[in-house]
Amino acid sequence: TLLLHPLFSEAFEMDGLSTTTILPESFEGARDDVTEQMMVIWGQIRAPLIVPLLRIAVVLCLAMSLMLFVERVYMGFVIVLVKLFGRKPEKRYKWEPMKDDVELGNSAYPMVLVQIPMYNEKEVYQLSIGAACGLSWPSDRIIIQVLDDSTDPLIKDMVELECQRWASKGINIKYQVRDNRNGYKAGALKEGIKHDYVKPCDYVAIFDADFQPEPDFLWRTIPFLVHNPELGLVQARWKFVNSDECLMTRMQEMSLDYHFTVEQEVGSSTYAFFGFNGTAGVWRIAAINEAGGWKDRTTVEDMDLAVRASLKGWKFLYLGSLKVKNELPSTLKAYRYQQHRWSCGPANLFRKMVMEIVSNKRVTLRKKVHVIYSFFFVRKIVAHIVTFVFYCVVLPATVLVPEVEVPRWGAVYIPAVITLLNAVGTLRSLHLLVFWILFENVMSLHRTKATFIGLLEAGRVNEWVVTEKLGDALKTKAAMKAPKRPRLRFGERLHLLELGTGAFLFFCGCYDVAFGRNHYFIYLFIQAIAFFIVGFGYVGTFVPHS
Repeated sequence: TLLLHPLFSEAFEMDGLSTTTILPESFEGARDDVTEQMMVIWGQIRAPLIVPLLRIAVVLCLAMSLMLFVERVYMGFVIVLVKLFGRKPEKRYKWEPMKDDVELGNSAYPMVLVQIPMYNEKEVYQLSIGAACGLSWPSDRIIIQVLDDSTDPLIKDMVELECQRWASKGINIKYQVRDNRNGYKAGALKEGIKHDYVKPCDYVAIFDADFQPEPDFLWRTIPFLVHNPELGLVQARWKFVNSDECLMTRMQEMSLDYHFTVEQEVGSSTYAFFGFNGTAGVWRIAAINEAGGWKDRTTVEDMDLAVRASLKGWKFLYLGSLKVKNELPSTLKAYRYQQHRWSCGPANLFRKMVMEIVSNKRVTLRKKVHVIYSFFFVRKIVAHIVTFVFYCVVLPATVLVPEVEVPRWGAVYIPAVITLLNAVGTLRSLHLLVFWILFENVMSLHRTKATFIGLLEAGRVNEWVVTEKLGDALKTKAAMKAPKRPRLRFGERLHLLELGTGAFLFFCGCYDVAFGRNHYFIYLFIQAIAFFIVGFGYVGTFVPHS
């Protein structure tokens, strides 16, 4: 207190001293004491606690890495066989084009319902409705059903007017709204299929609001269902119209192309089972009803229905040659919400259905093992957890505890093979492989968190945020002459989890430079930069809000 008094401060300054030269020394002493205490505590817990725990973590991570490695190699082997022996869908299942019948007329064609669920889809509703109304099929054998859960009255009016416009052209289109959003998408689809005019329908095609099927979509899918009564679902592939919009959309394209090129194809070719993608597919309505209809118990109602239908004995077919245009989320916020839903939902569904799958009597043991181990455990749980925990936590931590070593095959060779196998889906982006690895590691933070939320049924387990679609919004807003670029508040761009992880990796990198001997710092610094870039919000498309 004496040093803070003005008279004493003056006296010190007259002697050539100042409070600024005295205070830091005391603070430095206190800081040194804290540092020393922390080092003592670290020394005491390191050998008996940290080292054994880290060794256990390394063993578990290596085991999970091997699981993922075996799964990727197996799927790669199957894909090679499929390509070599030409196991095309037309060879595995009967397919004949639909033919006119002079006596029956159009009644020879099955009734098809086309459902378009949407929620405040201002930017894309015209695209999806227009594409659905443009589907080629006898006009009296198709019903277009727009399921509008929009909460914005203006958008609801716009969608209704668009439906009326197509109805005036002779299209059989129904505009359906609900007075609540119970069950979200699953609830809308469930309510939509209950209407009396749907009863004559045999099949239902589902398209999300940003999907634009080609006119021949039904001609290429319905014959499989007509001629193969054991088929319950025909799934088409997604084609991304905005994959070149930014680096983040290119990274998404690489991940999703692998999913469609390899995972869906392998499931269809070997087990006649895969997860329904929620859109761009045609269901046999009888299969939906036998499986118990749409359920909203998780955020992956599409996967839920697919698993239940499979347990009833229905088979699924994936058509990789049939592509439906759609849009990738191009803002980081939209992508994070989507990944949370896609990671949390499957983990939660696994928790709810694992015993039901085990006790099922209608499917083979081989198929049960595939669904429980390969489809759910390895791809939906292990793949997310090992990516973050091993490469962003455990591996960096071994730098601080050199007594624990990760074998080179686990740290380098297995990840390299897994990465190269993942890259086969999008050869045009092979030069972006390093960026893809770094980005996937960053996103694995959210996927891991979401996976644990799903497994433990924690707070955000049923959080449903509709993925924002921009359509031509960016082009329109870019063309408008804006006098001033809108500014985002600093807090809106900050993502503390990414920044914290980046700081941890950077610290481990610095420690490795000073004391390490395995050159992990090269990876640690680059990965830390990737976390910082995402943490400060410099990823994806910037969307100005008017």
